[in-house]
Amino acid sequence: MLKQLMKPEVNEEIAVMKTNFGEIKIRLFPEVAPKAVENFTTHARSGYYDGITFHRVINDFMIQGGDPEGTGRGGKSIWGKPFQDEFNTMYRNFRGALSMANSGPNTNGSQFFIVQKTSVENNILGQMEDLGEKRGYPQDVVDAYRELGGTFWLDGKHTVFGQVFEGMEVVDLIAGTAVGSGDKPIKPVIIESLTIVPWKSE
Repeated sequence: MLKQLMKPEVNEEIAVMKTNFGEIKIRLFPEVAPKAVENFTTHARSGYYDGITFHRVINDFMIQGGDPEGTGRGGKSIWGKPFQDEFNTMYRNFRGALSMANSGPNTNGSQFFIVQKTSVENNILGQMEDLGEKRGYPQDVVDAYRELGGTFWLDGKHTVFGQVFEGMEVVDLIAGTAVGSGDKPIKPVIIESLTIVPWKSE
């Protein structure tokens, strides 16, 4: 199994996102995306994300948050300037991936999204298999896209730095909420708190 899809180990730091729709637990990947994880966890510990919204929600695609303005145009990194992308062939935009939102290469700030897409078309999976490992599609990656779904076209464009391991039903609930213009939820989806805690196996 891909490491991205494994459960966290005991005492590994995870993110617990409490929303007004329910709780989402996320494993983080500092070993492959150290800047993105440092940015996210430092913001979380400072309370930066508490009380802000998922301002853009597209069912069977993703839910996006992390902007204090709630417009999709705001937010800064902990360094006060954009930071670099961090890509790894074995960490992809599968369903449940936590990825950095951006406005182009190396423009990461505070915004992020959780992938919610439930499938990948068979013809796309076939193309991935034809490309094979030498061209960026190891069989484990193809199998995960087949099993989980995801937004494969965002690979190499948006840094993957975490993976939901509990609470995808909450992500689905948020994704299914009614939206108005700009894909903004009519009923606000609020991150009530975002904490970084050691994982305790249940």
